Amino acid sequence: MITWHEELIFDFSDPVSNEVFTENCIFFDIETTGFSPARTDLYLIGCATRRGSLLCIDQFFSENVADQKNVLSAFLELLSGYDTILTFNGIGFDIPYLKAKCKTLHLSDPFDAHSYIDLYKEVSRFKFLFALTSYKQKSIELFLGIDRIDAYSGGELIEVYKEYVRHPAKDSLALLKQHNYEDVLYMPKLLPVLSYPKLWEQAFSLQSLQASEYRSMDGASGNKELFFTLALQYPVPKPVSFSYDDCYLSMSGSTARLRVRLFEGELRFFYDGSPKDYYYLPEEDIAVHKSIASAVDKEHRVQANASNCYGKKYAIFLPQYDAMFSPVFREQPRGRKCYFELSADFAADPAMQMDYVLHLLETMRSHRK
Repeated sequence: MITWHEELIFDFSDPVSNEVFTENCIFFDIETTGFSPARTDLYLIGCATRRGSLLCIDQFFSENVADQKNVLSAFLELLSGYDTILTFNGIGFDIPYLKAKCKTLHLSDPFDAHSYIDLYKEVSRFKFLFALTSYKQKSIELFLGIDRIDAYSGGELIEVYKEYVRHPAKDSLALLKQHNYEDVLYMPKLLPVLSYPKLWEQAFSLQSLQASEYRSMDGASGNKELFFTLALQYPVPKPVSFSYDDCYLSMSGSTARLRVRLFEGELRFFYDGSPKDYYYLPEEDIAVHKSIASAVDKEHRVQANASNCYGKKYAIFLPQYDAMFSPVFREQPRGRKCYFELSADFAADPAMQMDYVLHLLETMRSHRK
């Protein structure tokens, strides 16, 4: 077995990196000759830990098949000093692989005693924001502007390792070491990507609210929107944007902006009571309770039904995707999308505004493409 240890200064100034990557956490990445632990070999484990402002990198290399147990034992000894495992797709591959190897090599399996943060799983929940063609580690690195020296994939290095076992050579060893080294070196540098989900955890404050007009893509002017400016508790490393229906979200640095298209016009509010208690007045296109409409001539009224049991109002409205704010206005009697009036009460109530922003954010997330 060959081991390497290196310590280097690491920038923990990013709030989410400093918060997540504590001295109780360990990053690790494994290199294997394939996906099946029963039919392939484990040949390298790299780890990254923190000590103050230092990033400590340890690597354990198997010089031959018989070395696997030594490599895994050395890693497990290091792992025993940490509570939380940070990984990139480790829950999907690395952990199950190592658990199987522990069983095969008759080593105690400690993995159930740890908590986990899998960066791949966290990023995958917000693919709609990043819109990347791939969500492999190198793709996230490119998104964040991280450039590697290593140009190989893990799969490409399998034959390099097999050749090394047959004919050990410094050049081959350097390639194998460098690939794993950069995997664990850059894993901590991926942590700022966790800043984006923090918006959905309400890690922001409402900075301002204003209405404005904009010109639509077809050139029409006079369109109105409500513009929320949010101060982010966790700055994001790269600008992103996303739209859904009448909503447009952008995030850049310490600021997020949520634009919501306003509807100015006449909408219907459907009565909660039974339609049998109402008359529909075709000439006015509204329904009126029978206690009031009884004075209307019979030829000007008909029994109301579910599709026409409504009143109407002309105002400026905001979209909502559940009936959060009352009264609820609609274009049709059914459908998730509805509206509420942009009132003076809403404009003056930060708590209502916060509830609305959270509602829109969750709607955008749950309806991601």
